[in-house]
Amino acid sequence: IVICNDITAYLFGFFLGRTPLISVSPKKTWEGFIGGMVATLVFGFIFSAYLAQFPIMVCPISSQVSAFPYTLDCVPPDVFTPTYYTLSSYLPVKEVYLYPCQLHALVFAVFGSLIAPFGGFFASGFKRAFKLKDFDDLIPGHGGIIDRFDCQFLMATFVYVYIITFLPQTDLEKLTRLLLNLPTDDQLLIRG
Repeated sequence: IVICNDITAYLFGFFLGRTPLISVSPKKTWEGFIGGMVATLVFGFIFSAYLAQFPIMVCPISSQVSAFPYTLDCVPPDVFTPTYYTLSSYLPVKEVYLYPCQLHALVFAVFGSLIAPFGGFFASGFKRAFKLKDFDDLIPGHGGIIDRFDCQFLMATFVYVYIITFLPQTDLEKLTRLLLNLPTDDQLLIRG
């Protein structure tokens, strides 16, 4: 999502950009910001439906075997099973058939387009404060490794919090997380 947003925001800004977005990053434009957001929403919605068709992308790790070639036989979790959604009676389309993961992908795309770029703005401000053009020259013309990952840090944190908060967890996952949060002495006491 973040990579799609970076690339499409750059392309929209390069070809259509006229209005500066933020003074810390003078080459960033409103046209790139908005164009990148729209492209990221479309990409996230379509690509999530495409990936949901493949068992290797949706089967739990416990059902995957390590021998190659392998086949996966699992019942996909509900989030990867197409569902009918009823829309408002005011819309011309009354019902849509979607994977629930497409709706989650839209949430990730909105965050990756609106909030995650501020990681890049923060990194740009940091560089300007130290009078640096780029963090390093490992990837010429791209500002270095940190510039490739500044938005990823925010996005990874958001995805983790979103999954833990809004997606159903199995009882085993919840129990494991609770056990790991216990002090070491209590963990050893439970283990026996």
